[in-house]
Amino acid sequence: MALSTIPFSGLGADASNQGVNFRNLIINGDMSIAQRGTSTSGITGNGYHTIDRMDTVCSLGTWTQSQSTDVPTGQGFANSLKMDCTTANASPSAANTIRVRTILEGQNLQSLKKGTSNAESITLSFWVKSNKTGTYIAEPFDTDNSRHIGQAYTINSANTWEKKTLTFAGDTTGTINNDNGGSFEVTFWLGSGSQFTSGTLQTSWGSQTNANRAVGQVNLGDTVGNNWYITGVQLEVGTSASDFEFLPYDVNYQRCLRYYRQMTPNSPTQTDFANYGWVATESSVVCVSLPLHPSMRSTPSATMTASASIDDHYRASRTQSSAHVSINGTANGNSVVMLFNNFSGMSVGNVGQFNTVNTFKLKLDSEL
Repeated sequence: MALSTIPFSGLGADASNQGVNFRNLIINGDMSIAQRGTSTSGITGNGYHTIDRMDTVCSLGTWTQSQSTDVPTGQGFANSLKMDCTTANASPSAANTIRVRTILEGQNLQSLKKGTSNAESITLSFWVKSNKTGTYIAEPFDTDNSRHIGQAYTINSANTWEKKTLTFAGDTTGTINNDNGGSFEVTFWLGSGSQFTSGTLQTSWGSQTNANRAVGQVNLGDTVGNNWYITGVQLEVGTSASDFEFLPYDVNYQRCLRYYRQMTPNSPTQTDFANYGWVATESSVVCVSLPLHPSMRSTPSATMTASASIDDHYRASRTQSSAHVSINGTANGNSVVMLFNNFSGMSVGNVGQFNTVNTFKLKLDSEL
């Protein structure tokens, strides 16, 4: 019998909180996985900086983002995402914004029945803390159909963890694509200019109107030292919030590897590729075929942090004159063929392995 068909009553009183049915649509909502590092300072632009699956959109102020161990007491969390303002902007221009979002694949959202008469309500719950009290906006956004809905929540007490629960009606307009593309966002606004605040908050589903997206939002970036923490982010079908669905660390990590992974030639982990050989395809190029377990969402991009050295079984060690890697092919995200350029003096057909003293990181990125 499949686990999904076993009633929770038959699994014990706490079975509904043991990851049996993956009811949380958010990946890494407990902020436990941070492959890129635990802290990044000087943030003034968009991108994934620390916590996996948490994207930052930034044109307002300068920020440090970190994986913090400050968490609500007694709730089972070990980490939170922290935003800390290091350069303030108390008078943002119209288009300035600072927000944190997570982006979801359409094929994981078909249970929402969006765009049909049976569209399901969704409930967003999370723990939040800030030194700046006031009104903040959370916004589900259907990117396939440019539709959005928002709700305000209030941080009532400074420097105090508070749990928030927001329920959003189902949307009978605009079906979500059943594919691996980014179809849906959950955005937490932290500040913005008038382009996003000059209208009326969109509290029912409607076509995208920027002026209605963050109405009433405080400007967390108005003072150096302002901070905002979040953890326990859960999005689920229905009109009420259940306890946070904790997954085992390894399961959470594997889910994050679908979107991003860092690999080194000397790491004793599953992301070690020192044992994979190379073959020279030109005098300056070596080719590596790398299986990806688990598979990635789509063909990733590849970058390196430093030059690589290789051991040539026929002659000697060789080092790239400058770091360079490119993707030459893929098999539905299950494997990838990479070309490492900028070597010299090899003959086509030479083979070998990466030198295990390498300190570079190979980054494969398939983020939404």
